[in-house]
Amino acid sequence: MKSLYVKFVAITIGIMIFSSIFAFLISNTYYQQKLKPYNDQKITKIAQSIAMFTDEHPHMNLKEYLEHISAIGYQIYLVDNAGEESFFGAAFRDKSLSVSMKEYVLNGNTYHGILHFPQKTFVTGFFANELKNTIGVPLTYNGKNYALFLRPDIKLLFNEMHFLFGWLLAFTIILSIVMVVFSTKYLVKPISKLTTATKSLSNGDFNVELDITRHDELGELSHSFLRMARKLEQMDDIRKEFISNISHDIQSPLSNIKGYTNLLENESISLEERGQYVSIINDEIRRLSTLTKQLLLLASLDRNDDMMKKKPFNVGQQIKELIRNYQWLLSEKGIMLSYSLPDTEMIGDPSLLNTVWDNLLTNAIKYNKPDGTIEILLEVKGESIVVTFKDTGIGLNHTEIERIFDRFYRADTARTRTIEGTGLGLSIVWTIIKLHDGHINVNSKEKEGTTFIVELPVN
Repeated sequence: MKSLYVKFVAITIGIMIFSSIFAFLISNTYYQQKLKPYNDQKITKIAQSIAMFTDEHPHMNLKEYLEHISAIGYQIYLVDNAGEESFFGAAFRDKSLSVSMKEYVLNGNTYHGILHFPQKTFVTGFFANELKNTIGVPLTYNGKNYALFLRPDIKLLFNEMHFLFGWLLAFTIILSIVMVVFSTKYLVKPISKLTTATKSLSNGDFNVELDITRHDELGELSHSFLRMARKLEQMDDIRKEFISNISHDIQSPLSNIKGYTNLLENESISLEERGQYVSIINDEIRRLSTLTKQLLLLASLDRNDDMMKKKPFNVGQQIKELIRNYQWLLSEKGIMLSYSLPDTEMIGDPSLLNTVWDNLLTNAIKYNKPDGTIEILLEVKGESIVVTFKDTGIGLNHTEIERIFDRFYRADTARTRTIEGTGLGLSIVWTIIKLHDGHINVNSKEKEGTTFIVELPVN
């Protein structure tokens, strides 16, 4: 398998070669359509001016004049009616020219050999040192007719330049390839690091380092990758903590059930003790049942929201009924509860939202102080309803507030079980509210109390 570096270099050089060939073909077309006719006209005018000058100066030496013309950069072929011919300047590589063409010019016509030279590549057409690739004009000197064939001496005119252009082309190609190789390495290096970092992540190593100083797409990709790595590390920590917590929360009641079951096998225990042990076993079974139900509910909520059955219902009336169900517990703990719950219609899943109010109310009761207070408010703000649960309980610190919605997280980190709970209730609350496109905020101070504010769309 070829590396990305090799592929990038090969593709870039291929593009350079293709671009050069395409540019060559475009230039050739431009030469054939534009430059070739222009050169033909230009050389024709020069040849005609030479012929005109010799006609106006019959006393000069024709051969010396043509030698001077050839010395400044032209190749000249002169022929008369008798077939006597002379060459001036550099020799033609190919001297073949039909007799009919010579006679055509001797009869007073102009031969456009440059214009009608075979349609080959422009390099061949422009540099072809052939007698056919010339301009032929009639020339009269001392009453005698000649045919003058003229073309620029390309070698004389560009003898140094063609070396310069050759070296320039060679250096351009070499420099381009070198720059492609190094620039590609600069571009591919971060991607190679990303590949290595990806392999590290797959092996469970989240401590990856990337170049995030670049201010381009690769730099942004590196930033995103590092954020993903940190998120994956957090998720892995949460997963480990989840496994540890659920193992503890399942193992602890099972151990209690096993222990008290063993005690029940002792026939010497009293009837009162036996009833006490059975009651504890039932409590532990109830804990396990609650835990499994909450886990199943969370799993269902995580999969999708197809389980939601939205319909219109009176949310104020729903919370009032819930309060009536807990009135005995409030009285038992001496907690004063006040509320403002006007009749308010909304569209949502009544069963799931009842779970939200149930969790928030039971938490306010469980974590409240003796003779504390709870305040529940329901308000309509525009297209939303806002439900507030405020208590005077133990409160939360900043760290606890940040993690309060994490699964299995409980503020009593020592897990003394002085307050029963699974650590899943608020996670369920958060998930249900998000499924209803709502928000929940927490304000709390240690030893002063906690306020949960739930905002849900009415429709």
